[in-house]
Amino acid sequence: MDIKDFFETHSEVAVAFSGGVDSAVLLLLAEKYAERVKAYYVKTQFQPQFELDDAIETARKLNAEFEIISADILADNNVAKNPANRCYYCKKTIFGTIIGHAKRDGFKTVLDGTNASDDISDRPGFAALEELEVLSPLKLYGYTKAEIRRIAAKNALSVADKPSYACLATRIPTGTAISAELLSKTEAAESLLRKAGFKNFRIRYRNGAGELELGKADYGLYCKNKEQVSALLAPYYDSVWLSPKERKDD
Repeated sequence: MDIKDFFETHSEVAVAFSGGVDSAVLLLLAEKYAERVKAYYVKTQFQPQFELDDAIETARKLNAEFEIISADILADNNVAKNPANRCYYCKKTIFGTIIGHAKRDGFKTVLDGTNASDDISDRPGFAALEELEVLSPLKLYGYTKAEIRRIAAKNALSVADKPSYACLATRIPTGTAISAELLSKTEAAESLLRKAGFKNFRIRYRNGAGELELGKADYGLYCKNKEQVSALLAPYYDSVWLSPKERKDD
């Protein structure tokens, strides 16, 4: 079976669009094979500006109909309290919002970019997608992350080699309440590192301090610029240390 068959059955689709490579390729394939497509991006305090910028650029590249929806995710106490299953409540809110807008626009089918390389066994957010009957054709048709990146590169999408990105809330330990201030600090600090040339990294909040996780390719840059990195992050954290955990490149 080919993913083209999926779009013959589901000819009018709403695509949950994040600005990453998975949803970008999903939107590309939907635009190629479906009869009617619209992409929806839900902007909350959990997404940094560059994610929205990437989404806008890709939507323009694909000439896709695109809507940006603003939502106050911290208004949901189940999210703001940051329990172990926070992602479940967050996905329910975000995809519930997309479904509502999609229905308004006449779409019965909502898609997301989960792929065949994603391990959904320990991610409570995917349970919310199942409950809401959101479909994941990339996973269904066996598209791996490597294949998705190849398709993106072949079609000259700027996100082809973009590292996987998890929302800003993942930087805050479970059980620590999430505030707009903490999210803003995290976004500002990571934005500075991105401008300094770092590609695959996270800064985890540790009770006022920051734990910096780096992918293998970023270690050399860090070693050459330790003092500069410390100076960049000083306004946002009491102290910063390098995590012994190496981030994986996908």
